[in-house]
Amino acid sequence: MALPPLLKDRLRLPVVGAPLFIVSNPDLVIAQCKAGIVGSFPALNARPAEQLDVWLTQIREALDAHDREHPDQPAAPFAVNQIVHRSNQRLQHDLDACVKHKVPIVITSLGAREDVNEAVHSYGGIVLHDIINNRFARKAIEKGADGLIAVAAGAGGHAGTQSPFALVQEIREWFDGPLLLSGSMATGSSVLAAQAMGADLAYMGSTFIATREANADDRYKQCIVDSSAQDIVYSNLFTGVHGNYLRQSIENAGLDPDNLPESDPSAMDFGSGGDMDAKAWKDIWGCGQGIGAVTAVQTAAERVAELSRQYEAARRRLLEPTG
Repeated sequence: MALPPLLKDRLRLPVVGAPLFIVSNPDLVIAQCKAGIVGSFPALNARPAEQLDVWLTQIREALDAHDREHPDQPAAPFAVNQIVHRSNQRLQHDLDACVKHKVPIVITSLGAREDVNEAVHSYGGIVLHDIINNRFARKAIEKGADGLIAVAAGAGGHAGTQSPFALVQEIREWFDGPLLLSGSMATGSSVLAAQAMGADLAYMGSTFIATREANADDRYKQCIVDSSAQDIVYSNLFTGVHGNYLRQSIENAGLDPDNLPESDPSAMDFGSGGDMDAKAWKDIWGCGQGIGAVTAVQTAAERVAELSRQYEAARRRLLEPTG
């Protein structure tokens, strides 16, 4: 299990900050990268489409300046998430922008496409594809992805249902490349557990919603602080794909979290910018089951520092003699 140099030598903590629709912005990405983890954002967060070029320029310039000022502690690389589902009418535009700016890491979701992978490889970038089962994992690698993001049960947003133990085990039977694990992780000890399980990196999103840089309503951030795993509802109503959401936000929308209807998966819409996007992602708050560990709104740097302390403490505990 070997990481490419891009990821192996630039991380303070083996963590990738997951792209958070609407929530992730340049301020959060820059703060995460400066703190020593991969920061990422969905390309569709930059609206209108022309804003993506502005964001990529802003991130590049900020991280380059940081590296000049801190040559001994360079920033971690950043990533852009591309929704490759057919409903994303912006995909080609956004992919062209990533190629222009030579985005180091592209995270692909909702489909695996060889042409997207080839475009990223053309300038030396790497592609990480998120999957919810072993069958999708094989397809992603067959189509040229460099690494996998195993989205297990309890992850925020569009989550799978499989145990992380089972999912990682099945993937590792045939794949020894970069493997990230997502699902209910919000502590440094869970990062170490992911590595012990066979993953290279932890993929953490919900814990960074409750940060000062995140583009989230203050009520959203406080709801995460006040909630726990029992407050997460799994439903496909809002986008056509099953995901995890905060119970309080569903109730605030006038819905009964315990009696939500099923949605038609064919109605998925991630690229039009229409009413579904606003309803699903602004009024209904996505979140994973690990939020019981989030007890305060912090800066991204403070959150990474806390995770690092927890990670090192967990490593020390494992090294202590027993018996």
